[in-house]
Amino acid sequence: MRYGWTTGACATAATTAAYTALLTGEFPDPVEVRLPKDRRPAFALATERLAAGSATAGVIKDAGDDPDVTHGALILSTVSRGEPGSGVTFRAGEGVGTVTRPGLPLAVGEPAINPVPRRLMTEAVATVAAAHGGTGDVVVEISIPDGEEIARQTWNPRLGIVGGLSILGTTGVVVPYSCSAWIESIRRGVDVARAMGYPHVAGATGSTSERVVAELYGLPEGALLDMGDFAGAVLKYLRRHPVPRLTLAGGFAKFSKLAAGHLDLHSKRSQVDLRLLASLAPAIGEEILSANTALHALQLAQAAGIPLGDLVAARALATATEVIGSAPVRVDVVVIDRAGTIVGRA
Repeated sequence: MRYGWTTGACATAATTAAYTALLTGEFPDPVEVRLPKDRRPAFALATERLAAGSATAGVIKDAGDDPDVTHGALILSTVSRGEPGSGVTFRAGEGVGTVTRPGLPLAVGEPAINPVPRRLMTEAVATVAAAHGGTGDVVVEISIPDGEEIARQTWNPRLGIVGGLSILGTTGVVVPYSCSAWIESIRRGVDVARAMGYPHVAGATGSTSERVVAELYGLPEGALLDMGDFAGAVLKYLRRHPVPRLTLAGGFAKFSKLAAGHLDLHSKRSQVDLRLLASLAPAIGEEILSANTALHALQLAQAAGIPLGDLVAARALATATEVIGSAPVRVDVVVIDRAGTIVGRA
């Protein structure tokens, strides 16, 4: 699998090239940057613009083999001279979001450029300044054309990041299919909910279960966590950063996996165990073992008057409670079918 580079790494490369051009009149292409763990990748430039008092460089985001929505996006950095003694000031350009809610690692009103990319760019500016006689007092404006449109496919709107994408990354490297961005969004969602003072949050496996649980409890959007398949990520983060109440909502098949102790509910990483479902409904155990799918097993149980949905919910709750441990979080579980009907609760 081919690794890729984060938006933070791309922004650092573009900033390095732009500031170098501002001081020397020439763009280094490719431009080498230093990332954590002493990685030193080189990036080709897709954009070079030199103007009076500013320079702009652009790098195309390459996410490697990861299915990242920002793959192929153009990350632009425009560097201009700042006031003496001002250091590095960051601004959100076109397609880069602005923080509007508390709970994120950035203050409200700040550009959505996360702390590690800020540090990497600040270090890059200092390195270029030392090499070419600059002061290091600059304004760095990061832009992503079409970033506002791309951001609609991310969790930024729900996190209160408006106007575009975030500049992310802790190592600078995108590991294929690590789903690190998704898990990081879950964590930021918990942080925002805690900062907003919400006493009750919900993690849902999909849009249908999210709609059902939001209507069931009257939860605001900020209390809804984009859990997806990552039940373990929600539970483990809440164990360290508790909210008084958590509802887990999801489809019968996925929560059958949670009932079996799986914390990653993706079909490639966990499977429905019909033997478990048969053990919960022994009166029709043989029929369930011959079922085509988890939904088929549920239908068999419903026809026999057996509350298999409730039994699965109870086992899923036991798994969740074990992970939460002694943290002050009260958990309940809502299981739905594909039509959005609640078929089990615990």
